[in-house]
Amino acid sequence: MTTTQTTGTETHAQPLARRSSIFHDLRTVAKRACRGVFREPEFFIPALIVPVFFFVVNIGALQDFAEQSGVVVDFKAFQLPVSIIFAVTGVSRASALVTDIQGGYFDRLLLTPIRRPALLLGLMAADLMAVMMLTVPVLLLGLAVGVSFVTGILGMVAFLFYGALWGLAFAGFPYAIALKTGNPAAVNSSFILFFPFAFLTTSFLPKEALTGWLATIATYNPVTYVLDGLRSLITEGWEWGTLGKGLLAIIILASISFSMASAAMRGRISQK
Repeated sequence: MTTTQTTGTETHAQPLARRSSIFHDLRTVAKRACRGVFREPEFFIPALIVPVFFFVVNIGALQDFAEQSGVVVDFKAFQLPVSIIFAVTGVSRASALVTDIQGGYFDRLLLTPIRRPALLLGLMAADLMAVMMLTVPVLLLGLAVGVSFVTGILGMVAFLFYGALWGLAFAGFPYAIALKTGNPAAVNSSFILFFPFAFLTTSFLPKEALTGWLATIATYNPVTYVLDGLRSLITEGWEWGTLGKGLLAIIILASISFSMASAAMRGRISQK
C-alpha cells in the first residue's frame, strides 16, 4: 500500500508499513528467547540438580522400605515422574522478561505494532523447548538405573511431552508475577507456589496409601493426576482414562495461569 505526497510539481509514492502476521511476530519473539536459553547455562544447571538430587536420594532412602512393604512394586519407576515434574515446574523466561522490563526493552516493544499475545506466546515457545531439553537427561537417568517403559519408545516420547505440557501450564504463574511486579526476587520466589503441589500429593506413596487430610488434598491436587498419567506410561500401558484425567488437570491449570498472565499483561499495557 502506498500514499502520495505532492512537493511542488512532483508526486512521490511513499510506502506504508504493513503489519506482519501473528506467525512472524511469534517467530521473532521466540527466536530471541530461544537464543537466550542457550546463552545462560545457569538456567539449566539448578533445574537439573533438584530433580536428580531428589530422584537419587529418594531411591536410596525409601526404595527397600516401599517395595518390601508391598506399597509400590517398582519404586524407581514410581519416582521417575516425580523427578520429571520437579525438572519442568517453574522453568520459564520470566526472569528474562523482568530484565527486559527493567531495561526498557519491553516498553519499546509495546510501541511497535507487534501483537501483544505474541510477547508471551513467543517466550512460552522457548519455555517448551527448554523443558523438553530438561526432561531428556532425567529420562536417561531413569533408564540408566533400570526403569523400563511398557509402552516402548513411543511411550517415552509421550512421557516427555506430557511432562513438558505440565511445565508449560505452570509457567503462566511466574509470567504473571513478572508482569505485575517487574521484580526479579518475586519471580525467583515463584517456585514456592509449587511446593504444595509437589508434596501434598502422591510423590512418595500411592493415593491408596494416603490417609486423612493428605488423601483429601491429594484428590484435588492436579499433580496427582499428572503423576498418574506419567506412571501409567511406564508400568500400565496406554491407559487413556488416566492420561485424559492428567491432561484435563493440565488444561485447567493452564487456563488459570495463562489468564493471570494475560491480565497482568493488560494491566502493564494500560499503565503506559
